[in-house]
Amino acid sequence: MNYLTNLRNLHLGDIVNIVFYLFLVFIAVLFSHQIKILWLIVLFNLLVTSFIIYVAVKWESSGNPDFFSAKRFIREWYLVPLILLTFKEIYFFINLLNLPDYDWILIKIDYMLFGAHPTYVLDKISNPILTEILQIVYSTFYFLPIILAYDFYRRGDIKGYRYVMGTVVYGFYLSYIGYLLVPAIGPRFTLHDFSRLDEELPGLFLTKALRWIINTGESIPPGVPNPVDYAQRDAFPSGHAQLTLIIMYLSVVLNSRTKYFLIPTGILLIFSTVYLRYHYVIDLIAGFLFAVFTVATSPYLFNQCETKIGLRNAREDRVQAVCSS
Repeated sequence: MNYLTNLRNLHLGDIVNIVFYLFLVFIAVLFSHQIKILWLIVLFNLLVTSFIIYVAVKWESSGNPDFFSAKRFIREWYLVPLILLTFKEIYFFINLLNLPDYDWILIKIDYMLFGAHPTYVLDKISNPILTEILQIVYSTFYFLPIILAYDFYRRGDIKGYRYVMGTVVYGFYLSYIGYLLVPAIGPRFTLHDFSRLDEELPGLFLTKALRWIINTGESIPPGVPNPVDYAQRDAFPSGHAQLTLIIMYLSVVLNSRTKYFLIPTGILLIFSTVYLRYHYVIDLIAGFLFAVFTVATSPYLFNQCETKIGLRNAREDRVQAVCSS
């Protein structure tokens, strides 16, 4: 089997990554007059693309693969760290392009819809126990897609696993495009004093530490006098709302037993995004629309990859029923 034939091993998650990284190369070249490290960005993205193609071509198993061999595990799960790596690259793109913040528009829309700022309204019901619970739930966000995907992976259902992970990657990257189009930092910086968050919205035992972890992940160094200058512009759309809705939906339509955990956790997580001052309500509305678009188009894309590129002998199961509906 020659190299070009082996490209048939690329699945939806692979292809979404390749297309998105080439899209970032295009953006970098298009705005090359503003980007001093153009060569480094182009080189990095082409290296990532080459890695994806390499593991798909060289590490794809045939027959009855050992799903827990090192190469197979890396081949299937590299998508998870790459989502986070791409998230950080978007941060650098927004800074390099010096894109403006659009929080003022989002604030106006929220006020127009509710006649008040939703985070101010929710302050009336805040208490340390509720804050502690919601901060813990909010912090589980990146684990939810892993929980659902692993439910299929551990059973050797590679088709189900790839459908879930492909849809998740697709959803994440759509939200990243939203960050580029509408950079925003969220109400904890604009409507509230970020430095007083632990005083105004205290938890019990874990809240402060979890906030520190989340802030670090969003590029905010501890103790800086101007954290707004460092914060990731990732409020619109709410990726937390979008991806949580996608995971809840997939857990139901694919009849995964994880739905009994994912659905109640997801509901609390979506509520926590506004309660904890990470998002405006319009971010959640946009996240819902992005989620609808993702799950509406993902089956078609998955079928195209499976028919023309990917899996050939996967058994007919619940995934096929969903993708064919």
